[in-house]
Amino acid sequence: MQIFHGIDTIPSDFGPSVASIGNFDGVHLGHQRILDAVITQARSTGAHAVAITFDPHPLRLLKPASAPQALTPTEEKLRLLDQSGIDAVLVLPFTQALSQLSAREFVRSILVDRLSIAALHEGSNFRCGHRAEAGVAELSDLGTQFGFTLIAHEPVLVRGLPVSSSLIRSRLQAGAVHSARHLLGRWFSVRSHPARGRGIGSRLLAPTVNLADYAAMLPAAGVYATRLAVGDGPARRRFDAVTNVGWRPTVGEPSFAVETHILDFEPVELAEETPLELEFRLWLRPEIKWPDLASLRAQIVRDVQRARRYFSRAKLLTAASEGL
Repeated sequence: MQIFHGIDTIPSDFGPSVASIGNFDGVHLGHQRILDAVITQARSTGAHAVAITFDPHPLRLLKPASAPQALTPTEEKLRLLDQSGIDAVLVLPFTQALSQLSAREFVRSILVDRLSIAALHEGSNFRCGHRAEAGVAELSDLGTQFGFTLIAHEPVLVRGLPVSSSLIRSRLQAGAVHSARHLLGRWFSVRSHPARGRGIGSRLLAPTVNLADYAAMLPAAGVYATRLAVGDGPARRRFDAVTNVGWRPTVGEPSFAVETHILDFEPVELAEETPLELEFRLWLRPEIKWPDLASLRAQIVRDVQRARRYFSRAKLLTAASEGL
């Protein structure tokens, strides 16, 4: 997948293209359906399949006080877009100047002049241009003028609800990671590294890992059954785990952490730069301030038992679905 950071990096002979514009935050099922349509049309016509996105999110500039927390950092969004099969991503730095462009000027200067667009796929509620002046009807008219087709897509419904990044955020804010999975089309996960200053050496010899500070969204404070992947490539190891997201109010001064306890632990190579991916599978309980350490330890035992039962059932269901 090619990545263009700004329109000046697009080759002068690029095109024709079939494209979609969006924040693509989370690259959820709704995004995936539109991207699939972009790719299908591009393959059938010999065009490039292109996703056009922004960095930062436009609301970070326009309404910083109400800007949503990202479901996926830009690096992770690009990884997910790459997995979709798209040919290229244009990352537009969202500036005051870009925010002032009319829809017509955006279409002419970027879609037509730089990408030689043949078709544009968007959700039916999509809007663009200064003050969100243009919806799909206006874009369709611009397509007629500039020689491209506008294809509008209705929202993807999951259990009667339209899939959106804001709905996924609300599910995660409630700890409903299993529900978020159905909207994303995959388990919600966080990619990070081990926290610094935790005694990490060349090997992890204890079953607890703390994640480094993470700028994008985390699920609600609480305890979860999780899957932790350590490393990359052929050496990657996966473990069942229990994770506490929150302030650890029972022990010492409260400090925020994402702390993962690995079940069935085996020593593993781990340095401060080792990639970690933490996949949230099941909400177990809210974070609680316990009266003493004995109460906390007893609850941890119950958390681990419940997580083990969950993973045991999940493995049985996977085996049954694969006909094993």
